[in-house]
Amino acid sequence: MSSDSDLTARARIRDAAIALFTERGIAGATIRDIAQAAGVSSGLLRHHFGSKEGLRDACDEWAMARIAQLQMAFTESGAIGGAIAPDAMALQQYLVRSLMDGSPRGAAMFEQTLQHGEQWLAGTGLETSDARAYVAVLGAMKMGMFLMRDQLTAALGEDVGTMPGYLRLIRASLEIFSQPLLTPEQADEALKALDRLGDSSLGEKGSWRMPSMSKD
Repeated sequence: MSSDSDLTARARIRDAAIALFTERGIAGATIRDIAQAAGVSSGLLRHHFGSKEGLRDACDEWAMARIAQLQMAFTESGAIGGAIAPDAMALQQYLVRSLMDGSPRGAAMFEQTLQHGEQWLAGTGLETSDARAYVAVLGAMKMGMFLMRDQLTAALGEDVGTMPGYLRLIRASLEIFSQPLLTPEQADEALKALDRLGDSSLGEKGSWRMPSMSKD
C-alpha cells in the first residue's frame, strides 16, 4: 500500500492492520502485532482507535471508501488500469477476508460493489435478463480467485498474493473474459434448457435448495 515515509502514525496503523487482518483474520491479529508492524506502541494504537474492534471498523470504513473511489473511476472512464493496481489487489484480499470473518461492513462492501456493478452494467450495452444476478455472480467469481489463493498458488507454482503471481492471475482472467466460451447457439440452447427446468419445477410440490456450506 502506501510507503511508510509519507504516512501518519494513524495511517501506518491502519495499513498494518489491513495487512495482518488479511493474512491472519480478525481473531489472529493482535493489537501488539499490529502496533509492532506499524512501528508504534500499543498505547498509541489504542489512543487512535480505542480497541481492535474500533480499528477494524476504521479499516472497513477506509476500505469501503477506497473501493468506491476505484469503482467510480472505472465506471466513469472504463479504464481497467486502476483495477489491477497494487492498492486494488490488497483491498480485494482484505474484502474477501472480511467476508470470510463475517464482518457486517464486509457484507456492506460487497453490496456496494454490486451497486457500482449495476451502474457499470447499465452503461455497457451488455444483454442480461437479470442485472442483479449478473453482477453478483461476476463479483463472486472474481472474489473466488482470492478465496482460493492457496490452491491457485500451488497450481501456478508462485504466490498469487504477490505482484508476479497476481499479474499472471489477472492476465488469465482477462484472456477468459475476452473470448466467448460458448457459441450463440450453445448459449441459446442452454438458456432454453434452464427455462424448461424452471417451468417444470413450478409444478412440483417440493422445492430444491442448494446445500449449505455453513459449518453450523
